[in-house]
Amino acid sequence: MSASKSPAFMKYFLPAANQRRKLLEISSRLVEQVLQKPEQFSLAFSTDSGEIRRRVEAYDFSAPVNAGKVLDDVGEMLQQWSLQCGHPRYFGLFNPAPTYPGILADYLVAAYNPQCGAWHHSPFAVEAERSMVRLFAGEFGFDPDSASGHFTSGGSEANTTAALVALCAAFPEYRDIGLRGLSRQPVFYASGESHHSLLKIAQQCGLGRTALRLVAVGDDLKMDCTVLQHMISDDRKNGYAPFLVVATAGTTNAGIIDPMADIAAICTAERMQMHVDAAWGGAAILSPEYRGLLAGIGAADTITFDPHKLLSVPMAAGMLLTRDGSMLDKTFGIDAAYVPDSPVGGWDNYQRSLQFSRRFIGLKLFLTLAIAGRQSYAESINHQFLMAESLASLLQQSGWQVINEASLGIVCFTHPGVDAGRNNAARMVMYEQISNKVTATGDAWISTTRLAGRPVLRACITNYRTRLKDVQRLEKLLARAVRKVFSRA
Repeated sequence: MSASKSPAFMKYFLPAANQRRKLLEISSRLVEQVLQKPEQFSLAFSTDSGEIRRRVEAYDFSAPVNAGKVLDDVGEMLQQWSLQCGHPRYFGLFNPAPTYPGILADYLVAAYNPQCGAWHHSPFAVEAERSMVRLFAGEFGFDPDSASGHFTSGGSEANTTAALVALCAAFPEYRDIGLRGLSRQPVFYASGESHHSLLKIAQQCGLGRTALRLVAVGDDLKMDCTVLQHMISDDRKNGYAPFLVVATAGTTNAGIIDPMADIAAICTAERMQMHVDAAWGGAAILSPEYRGLLAGIGAADTITFDPHKLLSVPMAAGMLLTRDGSMLDKTFGIDAAYVPDSPVGGWDNYQRSLQFSRRFIGLKLFLTLAIAGRQSYAESINHQFLMAESLASLLQQSGWQVINEASLGIVCFTHPGVDAGRNNAARMVMYEQISNKVTATGDAWISTTRLAGRPVLRACITNYRTRLKDVQRLEKLLARAVRKVFSRA
């Protein structure tokens, strides 16, 4: 090959302008199919792993394949073998329909590919994210001038970061000498309804899973602070070192918010760190009507918040906020000679987070907020919560028992005919049968879970496009499913 001739691979890595336009037209068509009418896609799909693998493994990568055909094929497989979370009757886990500005943001980020690890490489990206940190720090009750934070891959990374920050705050020597150099075993506390990632985090931080103390919940499914206080006292007497309490603002199961003000008072008295996992419920802070649900969150030392949940930006976009901005530097500060020095006031993410190289995560939130404004977000959150309250009301009118407060968009419910005279194992079997019959229609998607060991059905409003007709349709599908299950019982 001559030095002046373009390498053969270039036509695949960077096609000519006319070819790029054709490929973008195909991609846009596939995106529009999802955005224009998501309900056209079934929520039931084949889970035959053999069939899926045969289709994927048809690509052996031994030779180039026409790019347009590949895009069409991939689009078809995404439609055929993905749960369509943009469907207005997807009442499942925290996987929202994304905002269109968020989609555009990820497209721009992929093209420009800014490196957010250091300010010097992409000052706009870093400063845009910093503006989001300041905005939400202020909303949650932190002083934006002294608080800090950064975007993460999601709530698990943010919670891990918070645990490491709390360890370094309680045991400054931990950063350099590790847990083996500490005289006592650190332990931390969370509700029995808290997110299971905390077990992994205990392991990842070197504490071990038994260092996580799960605190019993009351009938309201909130952390029992009397039990918490006794557990801390007992651990101190037994030679352990309590250092952190994790309060949850919006449990995954039922949207429960722990008593944050009471937990903060205990942490202050015990000289412990307080972290709030508000990955789901934190978005309520943007709604004047619902922000009161988060009373006490401003007393936290650190907060986890996931914009890719109720703020509907594409995955993945988590956020970790700290009241004391210096704690991130004390926990993660490091000097890398190969990274250019930032100007005074510059903010290097690699010195204040787990990640070095990092995608420009925050643009999808920045762009959506800039285009839509905060009021639009408040209206979207209010709408989703209203749809959950409407569903709860419909279910109660139809004889179901709603067993949680549906204030954060999650409705957990049971049926008296299922519960009567059956143990928990038998109840779960029947609720799974009901759930499966609903999802098998392809017209709606719900799930089962357990609340303090009690089997329930769970429906979550996680889509700003869900309307009253959609929750009414779910109620009808549930009634039909119950009749079928009882007819075979």
